[in-house]
Amino acid sequence: MFGDYIMARFIPIAKPVIGDEEVDLVVKVLRSGRLAQGPMVREFEERFAEYIGVDYAIAVSNGTCALDLMLKAYGIKSGDEVITTPFTFIATANAILYQGAKPVFVDIDLETYNIDPDRVLEAITSKTKAILVVHLYGHPAEMKALREIAEDHKLLLLEDAAQAHGAEYMGVKVGALGNAAAFSFYPTKNITTGEGGMITTNDRSVAEKLRILRDQGQQGKYNHVVLGYNYRMTEIQAAIGIAQLGKIEKFLKAREANAEFLTRNLKKIPYITTPSKKPYVRHAWHQYVIRVKENSPLKRDYIAETLKNMGIQTAIHYPKPVHHQPLYRSLGYPQNICPNAIKASKTVLSIPVHPALTVEDLNYIVNSIIKLFEKHIE
Repeated sequence: MFGDYIMARFIPIAKPVIGDEEVDLVVKVLRSGRLAQGPMVREFEERFAEYIGVDYAIAVSNGTCALDLMLKAYGIKSGDEVITTPFTFIATANAILYQGAKPVFVDIDLETYNIDPDRVLEAITSKTKAILVVHLYGHPAEMKALREIAEDHKLLLLEDAAQAHGAEYMGVKVGALGNAAAFSFYPTKNITTGEGGMITTNDRSVAEKLRILRDQGQQGKYNHVVLGYNYRMTEIQAAIGIAQLGKIEKFLKAREANAEFLTRNLKKIPYITTPSKKPYVRHAWHQYVIRVKENSPLKRDYIAETLKNMGIQTAIHYPKPVHHQPLYRSLGYPQNICPNAIKASKTVLSIPVHPALTVEDLNYIVNSIIKLFEKHIE
């Protein structure tokens, strides 16, 4: 009977929460006949800028495009160096390569999995033009220290906020902490548009460049002033985004409550490290990531496979640091740099924390993990 129950249950690692509001707005767009970038996109941009607390938000077709255009708008080019983390989704570093620039990887703080400001300071050279910070898993990076470094060395401070919608650092929302920020609205994110991205900034001239670059380099109809791209967001994407943005605080509170429940129960297990949260941040809990300790009798991959067989989907974010990816190995990056990132890649495991989880789901997750370790816990 218990086995049949396990087979019938499936708890996904992520699940977009879509309701009637999204459906109604999409139907409104379809009936309007205007499907390409238009008034719905403008409304989404205005609402998102207001939510983040910035002057400008520029919608694009996905998060990678947001990173690419953000770097282009600030003139990052061949010969430049951009300091970033190797413990992130590869799009962060690839966007630097798109410019012909060089990603310079520095190690992470194992407590938050974010870039270590002390390592950033050591990596600055005469070619360094920017620091591209990732707010990994929804926990803001140490922006006060990073801002001081950027100001002292006259560097751009750019945010990859793809996983941090609604997160805050010392009362300021992620996306308003640097010169500009890139967001993603992929289906697994805290809010989604299916695909889609956004760039936020307070710089009017940069905002104007971004609008031109995303629309084939046009400054006015058929007046192409620079090499541009088709990175536009659709009206359907924006309609979903408007509805999702109206629910973001509800989603965040659910993620926060779920994370608190998971930590309260899983911290009893001596062989895993539950995620931490600095007291001066609001964690967006895009992912809830445990780390399996070296002395654990059960290894990370075994835990993941066993939970899968019990109907609980997990994920490894990320199984290889970027500099260990074949592409970056071929570019000559040393494999022994960033030991904390390497350690994290071998021990982290994401478990469900999304707002669609029920009380029964949460209890099943923690009880299943505790049961795995039961005979090993004194």
